[in-house]
Amino acid sequence: MPDVSVACSACGDVAVFDGVVGRSARCRRCGADLRCCNNCRFCDASAYNECGEPSAERVVEKDRANFCDYFSPASAARTSRPSKRGVSSSPGAAASDAPAVDSLESLFRKS
Repeated sequence: MPDVSVACSACGDVAVFDGVVGRSARCRRCGADLRCCNNCRFCDASAYNECGEPSAERVVEKDRANFCDYFSPASAARTSRPSKRGVSSSPGAAASDAPAVDSLESLFRKS
């Protein structure tokens, strides 16, 4: 069987499995369940039951492991979450953001 990679929908860490992703698979970084709706390619918030697979049974807890027969890992780009706004990994980022905040505040100051 070919290797299967799953990107954790909670933290973005990528795990590689030999073949099938088991129901008990957990993220090594944050401990979140990996075989869950949020990591599935059929997960679609705009679809009925938030699932693009019409034959799948309803799953209420999208972030918990389940027994869905249609589970197929989503691409890493879709499941990884963007970093939180305002949080930066570069040490000098806070100082460089200060002028932008000052200019925005001056736009909305009451005269």
